[in-house]
Amino acid sequence: MLLGEYHHNIDDKGRLVIPSTYRCELGDEFIITRGIEKCLYVYSKAEWEKLVAKLNTLPFTKKNARTFSRSFFSGATVCEFDKNGRINITSPLVSYAGLTKECVIIGVNDRLEIWSEDGFNSFMNDNASELEEIAEHLFEGNDAL
Repeated sequence: MLLGEYHHNIDDKGRLVIPSTYRCELGDEFIITRGIEKCLYVYSKAEWEKLVAKLNTLPFTKKNARTFSRSFFSGATVCEFDKNGRINITSPLVSYAGLTKECVIIGVNDRLEIWSEDGFNSFMNDNASELEEIAEHLFEGNDAL
């Protein structure tokens, strides 16, 4: 399970240090792709394969399925860590997520998300007042919580 929040700078070559706690979970090779909300998603190979299996059940005759698949898969690339624990993010992905200097790397259970610091702060500020209501509706009728 991927948890936590870390702040690191991306360099001019698109290299970003990934904290060692995450490197162990991701393994030697992993996938990075466009996320939703202008961030990047990073999946271990095992989690990626689970996600691909679910996406393969979507009907290609549906426009929304084709649109999502194009965006999601066209940005995907297989990555590995260099000897310094960095990943090299392709320029289209850097541009998509608006990564310029300060980045926020968060664990979101089955994936990492990489955000520009400004983008992450905006997302958190925009949603802070709604979290209580969101939680209430997500867990309605669920006695487990």
